[in-house]
This record gives sequence, structure tokens and C-alpha cells, in this order.
Amino acid sequence: MLNTSLFLHHIIRKSTLTENAPLLIMMHGYGSDENDLFSFASELPEELFIISVRAPYPMQPYGNAWYAINFDEEQGKWNDNDQAIKSRDIISKFIDEAVDAYPVNKNNVTLLGFSQGSILSYAVALTYPEKVKNIIALSGYVNKDILPKTIDEQDYSNLDFYCSHGSVDQVIPVEWARQTAPFLNSLNIKHKYSEFPVGHGVAPQNFYEFKKWLIERI
Repeated sequence: MLNTSLFLHHIIRKSTLTENAPLLIMMHGYGSDENDLFSFASELPEELFIISVRAPYPMQPYGNAWYAINFDEEQGKWNDNDQAIKSRDIISKFIDEAVDAYPVNKNNVTLLGFSQGSILSYAVALTYPEKVKNIIALSGYVNKDILPKTIDEQDYSNLDFYCSHGSVDQVIPVEWARQTAPFLNSLNIKHKYSEFPVGHGVAPQNFYEFKKWLIERI
């Protein structure tokens, strides 16, 4: 089911619950769309109300991005952090819209992101911790340039992260992801970090592990 009445284009899978359903919001990676992660939906608990959103910046000839990634001979590959911050805030606004529009529990919101969507999941949770509870961050890393300056003053006691990465990821180096656990530790944030012998993707054992992790928390 496609819904365009809220700020971001998205598709949904309704919950078996008619009210106060746990909400799962999915955010795809660079160059993809809302259908990508939605393939997980049929394998996830039926009580989840699932929303898979499309990133706001269309790409040519197809796909979408949460922010531009530029390739420059002198600067190398670099991210448009201004766009990333805008997307971070758009997702925050979308969470507010979704909990108003759908029969979900605003105190039981999970973000699931892959790659660029994972980077934005970290940013949203660490900027607006009161809006989310669980975060599943697949094949991403913490981009500190899109986090608030007041990060040391925030209350993150309600957050819980599942973070995973491919040990031979050719897109986002695993060394970047390995900095996540020490960073979350420094903020006393609950988390689990796992690696799998794959590239830039989600191995079956990775899916089953985060599914189990999520079931224990919704």
C-alpha cells in the first residue's frame, strides 16, 4: 500500500493490532527505494506496523538518496552533510506524522536502516532520542558531522542499538563500523555489534539475528 499524504513517500504493512502497534520504519540505502528493505516485511512479526520510506532526493536514471555523495578528483569521495542534516530532520518530522496518522504506539518506534539509511538512523536517534526506542543499523557508521553539538548532554537511556557490518564490505570500510561500539559505550548507550563474512549486504544469518533481537524488544 502506497501513501503519499505524509511528507515522505512510503509503503506500509498493517499490524494485526488495531491500536498501539509497535512501529518499524525502514530506510533504504543510496540509489535504492522504498521497495528494497520492504522485502523483509513478510518475515517480521505480524504485530509490527511497518513503514518503508523513500528518500527525498531522486537520482538519475533511477533510485533515491538521503543525501548526495560526490566524487571529486581533488577531494575524493565526500558527503553532502547539509543534505544529510535536512534528511535527518525530515525523518524526525515524518515520525511525528506517522504516529498521528496510523494506529501505532509512539513510545515503541524502531528504525531500521541500511547503508545511507543506517547512517541516518544513527543521526535521528542521537538527535531526537525521545522519538525512537530501538535502532537496527545495517552496514553503516556514525557520521559525527551530522550529530548535534549537545550530544554529551542528551538522555539516551531509552535507546537500544543493533549494529552489524560485513567484514569484507567494499563500500563502507568495516573499520568505520568498528568505531561504533566504543562511541556508543562512551555515551552509555545499550547496543549489540556483529560482523558477518559478507560485503555490502545483509547475510541470512544477519537477518535472523536482528529479527531475534527485535522480537525480544517490541
